[in-house]
Amino acid sequence: MQRVCFLLKVRAGRVDEYRARHEHVWADMLAALSAAGWHNYSLFLREDGLLVGYLETPDFDRARAAMEAAEVNVRWQAEMAEFFEELDGQAPDAAMRPLTEVFHLA
Repeated sequence: MQRVCFLLKVRAGRVDEYRARHEHVWADMLAALSAAGWHNYSLFLREDGLLVGYLETPDFDRARAAMEAAEVNVRWQAEMAEFFEELDGQAPDAAMRPLTEVFHLA
């Protein structure tokens, strides 16, 4: 199982709304994430907008590709894009850059 951690930056004035949107994630989006192999998925949001994501998956490239092909994800990413800084025209999930794990205590 791969452990994947990534960072994104939520716009300063949108932190509260971003948090509120994640209180009611669409049921079909949750189902798509599970079906694509995203397990133990968490988002952590600091007050200044730093967003840390963590997930576990057997194959991150395959899990990411499965979400890119999911129609619900296309809609979700389009709605979420306005919340983020520095996407350079990409959808938020395409802008994720996994961090390199340097230590793990099991």
